[in-house]
Amino acid sequence: MDRNRKWVPSFGAVLLILLSHMTSALEVPLDLPQPPTITLQSPKDYIFDPRENIVIHCEAKGKPHPSFSWTRNGTHFDVEQDSKVLMKPGSGTLVIDISGEKAEAYEGTYQCTAHNEHGTAVSNSIVIRQSRSPLWSKERNEAIVVQMGVSLVLQCRPPAGLPPPFVFWMDNNFQRLLLDKRVSQALNGDLYFSNVLREDTRSDYICYARFPHTQTIQQKQPISVTVVDMETMNETVAALYNVTDFCSGDPEGERRPGFMMPLGTTSTKMVLRGETLELECIADGLPTPEISWQKDGGELPSSRMSFYNFKKTLKVSDVNEADGGNYRCTATNNLGTVHHIIKVTVKAAPFWVSAPRNLILAPNETGILTCRVNGEPKPKITWFVNGVSLKNAPEDHSRKVDDDTVILSNVQSGSSAVYQCNASNEFGYLMANAFVNVLAEPPRVLTPPNRVYQVITNNPALLHCASFGSPIPTITWFKDIQTSVKNGDPYVIHENGTLEIHVAQPLNSGKYTCIATNNLGIKENHVYLEVKEPTRILKQPEYKVVQKGMSAVFECKVKHDPSLIPTMTWLKDNGELPDGRFEVNVDSLTINDVTDGDEGTYTCIMNTTLDQDSASAMLTVVEKPDSPTDLELTDQTERSVQLTWIPGDEHNSATQKFLIQYEDLLHQPGVWINLTEVAGTSTTAQLNLSPYVYYSFRVLAVNHVGYSQPSQPSSQYRTNPAAPDENPSDIQCVGTKPGNLVISWTSLTGFQANGPGLEYKVQWRQKDMDEDWSSKNVANVSQFVVSGTPIYVPYEVKVQALNDYGSGPKPEVVIGHSGEDLPLSAPDSVQIMVTNSTLAEVHWEPVSLPSVRGQLQGYKVYYRRERGVHDTEEDTEQQEQVLTFSGNRSEGRLPGLQPYSRYNLTIRVLNNKGEGPPSPSKTFETPEGVPGPPSFLNAVNPSLDTLTLEWGPPTNNNGRLAGYTLKYQPVNNTNELGPVKIMALLANETTITLGNLNSSMLYKFYLSAKTIKGSGPVITEEAFTVMDTTVPSRQVDIATQGWFIGLMCAIALLILVLLIVCFIKRNKGGKYPVKEKEDAHQDPEIQPMKEDDGTFGEYSDTEDHKPLKGSRTPSNGTVRRDESDDSLVDYGEGGDGQFNEDGSFIGQYSGKKEKDTHEGNESSEAPSPVNAMNSFV
Repeated sequence: MDRNRKWVPSFGAVLLILLSHMTSALEVPLDLPQPPTITLQSPKDYIFDPRENIVIHCEAKGKPHPSFSWTRNGTHFDVEQDSKVLMKPGSGTLVIDISGEKAEAYEGTYQCTAHNEHGTAVSNSIVIRQSRSPLWSKERNEAIVVQMGVSLVLQCRPPAGLPPPFVFWMDNNFQRLLLDKRVSQALNGDLYFSNVLREDTRSDYICYARFPHTQTIQQKQPISVTVVDMETMNETVAALYNVTDFCSGDPEGERRPGFMMPLGTTSTKMVLRGETLELECIADGLPTPEISWQKDGGELPSSRMSFYNFKKTLKVSDVNEADGGNYRCTATNNLGTVHHIIKVTVKAAPFWVSAPRNLILAPNETGILTCRVNGEPKPKITWFVNGVSLKNAPEDHSRKVDDDTVILSNVQSGSSAVYQCNASNEFGYLMANAFVNVLAEPPRVLTPPNRVYQVITNNPALLHCASFGSPIPTITWFKDIQTSVKNGDPYVIHENGTLEIHVAQPLNSGKYTCIATNNLGIKENHVYLEVKEPTRILKQPEYKVVQKGMSAVFECKVKHDPSLIPTMTWLKDNGELPDGRFEVNVDSLTINDVTDGDEGTYTCIMNTTLDQDSASAMLTVVEKPDSPTDLELTDQTERSVQLTWIPGDEHNSATQKFLIQYEDLLHQPGVWINLTEVAGTSTTAQLNLSPYVYYSFRVLAVNHVGYSQPSQPSSQYRTNPAAPDENPSDIQCVGTKPGNLVISWTSLTGFQANGPGLEYKVQWRQKDMDEDWSSKNVANVSQFVVSGTPIYVPYEVKVQALNDYGSGPKPEVVIGHSGEDLPLSAPDSVQIMVTNSTLAEVHWEPVSLPSVRGQLQGYKVYYRRERGVHDTEEDTEQQEQVLTFSGNRSEGRLPGLQPYSRYNLTIRVLNNKGEGPPSPSKTFETPEGVPGPPSFLNAVNPSLDTLTLEWGPPTNNNGRLAGYTLKYQPVNNTNELGPVKIMALLANETTITLGNLNSSMLYKFYLSAKTIKGSGPVITEEAFTVMDTTVPSRQVDIATQGWFIGLMCAIALLILVLLIVCFIKRNKGGKYPVKEKEDAHQDPEIQPMKEDDGTFGEYSDTEDHKPLKGSRTPSNGTVRRDESDDSLVDYGEGGDGQFNEDGSFIGQYSGKKEKDTHEGNESSEAPSPVNAMNSFV
């Protein structure tokens, strides 16, 4: 595991390496002197197509621009001497025209050098080879005869091509052979049969090899295979092929597994780091063995592992050292198990741990070149300078070499050079150029100025400050020019000068300045950071189930930064939306007239220039199921049959149930009747049948959308007649008139009749009488009338169905009564008890039940008010009242009676036929009660201190009127009630004049009538001691009213202000020049002038109640209107105040005072003319 960590860097290590490349890779501007740098070169192994030109790339940069030269096979390659070779101008790239030439002449190892006055860079050694697709060697394939069940290998052995060919097997019709776990192709192209079957016999097993560069296919001669049984092989064939070796000791021909490849119990495999490990195990056996894999002492690397060829091939990609070890493949069938162990060793061609990087040094500085590599076996490192081995290079005392490190001390101008590091082992090599450029340059910032960086909140922000200088400049950062940015949360300043903010927030937005400094100068650059709000989908589309033909709407509501322009895109199944019925709105997608093809996943993507958010939802299209098909009747009996069917397409909505209907072609042709339902998972139903029916069945499927169309009808199935299975239902027996009994029933349908000749046997007899049943057979009717019965006696009745094949089941007995007649008797012993003036109780003796002559329904009480107790004339307007008391009652209550009245009462008994005779008439009287309210109350003839009241007597005295009670009290201007005065008045009085009243005063009056039982309800009235025909008011002296005094003061003040303004204009000749005064006094309270002409603002009547600007408020604060308690305009007409029954006032008086709209601080200050004058001075 430690070695694994050494070879495969962790995520953190990878990040550090990336950051080191980002921060340390210094680019020298091309306007400065620099040694050559190789920028493009061909791969180390270059296989070319002989039909095309050979192009060997070699590009480099440098200052001055480098010149190029080549070596081939270690010696100088003079390009100019070969007319077929062209070097591109300004480049080292070679183009070799091999048309008409032997391409083999240009095979070899090429190397490019790029040179200028500051050094020499060298490319990799590039091996140039021609692609080859040789023909198959001629051979004659012998026909193969093989015993059935044994294993077989057909060898391919394709010619060695460059690169190796792709191998596959086909027949004469160019159809690929079918491969499975029994027949498989090995990695080397051979075809393996774990056991052969008779169908493997064929004469055209052909192996093909396709060569990728030339795109040619070579074909091997066909191989013929014949598979025979042991019994059919003759002795000649047996002797020729030694078929005794094929025989199995197992008479069944089965055998244990064995490995066909690799052979033996163990084998070895070497693989290079980074390549793909391919392990293969092919076994024979009968039955065909199953292959499984495991790694001894460890687990298979699941993330990099895959199986091929029916698990016969195991591939592990990107191999590392930890993948070495023992891999065990196991072949198993029902006869046994066999194992094979493959010992895998992992080697490694050289690979970089840290490649050397360019050094830019100032004079007298020290630098280090490192060339750190790894591999297995350990690579050998060799250093070169300008393409010459350091061993052969001139001695340089400032240079020290220590294995993979070169230390350059106290470098001087003119010592620039290109160093090469070469690391090699038996599996390959690595070579890298790194120049040392000795320069003295002041700083320069390479990042464009004023660049704007935009990032989304909570994402990292990288602000670049690419710089160059020698010595390497020091980078410092400032935010908004003033704040120094230091390394530490949330900032990181990388080695290359980039400022990183790990988690950018809106407060990080602003202007940033980077300053590059070395001992030769200083340079600054400004960049800007804008941190934007993230794009977020607030309401995601939701899963939709939509019926075909309807519309589907997906909502997608998004929030984004307002400064970014969003783009909404909708996808269907990660592809573009189809044309036509799709409507894309601002925040929704509507699909009209949905079809089956619209099913899928819909994704809304909101893109901005900086980020995006997306959400998806599925659309399922449903519709009614298709009709069931293929109805079939089986298991047919007299009373049952089994129906089977094949369900139709459910259309994405599961079938909930199947509805089975039948048509009776004998009794109701053309009418389909529901028979039964079965679960949606069933495809059969056992149907119970009735006799004498010509059945035809059909099935409907039901899902969430609805019912399918009916299936095609089944074949007809007829049942034989039989006796009825049931009798008529809903049997009733009632009398409709005296002396009869009507027996009725619900007839059987033709379906229920079970056969022809349907009749009904009707039987009846009087209950509790020892009589025989009377009976009558009837047909085609649903009732029978029995005449001459006694009045209202109980009868027993039963009705039985019968047909030509027998009678129905034993019928049930139903009880009923013969017809009713009117009752004969009237209630007796009627007594009335008066409870109070409005309620009485009546009692009576119930009639005998035989006299009722029917079903007793109850008693009806008829009563009517004849007149008042002391009245002499009858009250003809009163209607007779009726109360019904249900059941066998003997008493009842009569509510709502009128007091002090005379009533007449009778009682009748009631049955279903009607009412009996009335009882003897009874009269009763109700006692006195409280009277009703007086019919009216008016106040007339008011004067300063008197009022006259008039009223009418109650409509209902409810007794002897004893008199009236009058209460009254004054109401002042604050709605407060004064003391109550009470007067008792005689019964014959209807008017009274009240004296000694206060003038200009509102009074409230309360009047009630009374009998010996007490006072009745109160009637009220209000009146003033003065009369105003419009609104009741108090007549007072207007000069004493506050509003009048305030109005006069306001008018006087307005006149005074106008006089002052006129006086000033007259003396100053118009507009008053106050600018000089303001400048001299600098009084902050002086009213400002208009900006346009320097004059004071004109007086506005909308500001009557506002103090002038700059005026000083007098010490007394406000000028208020006087308010008189005697103002008549403070009351409205009438009120909602009311008194309790005892005469006390409840609630506030409704006449509300009209509040002064100028009252309060808001308008309390009146302009002071003195202060107004002060503001002008």
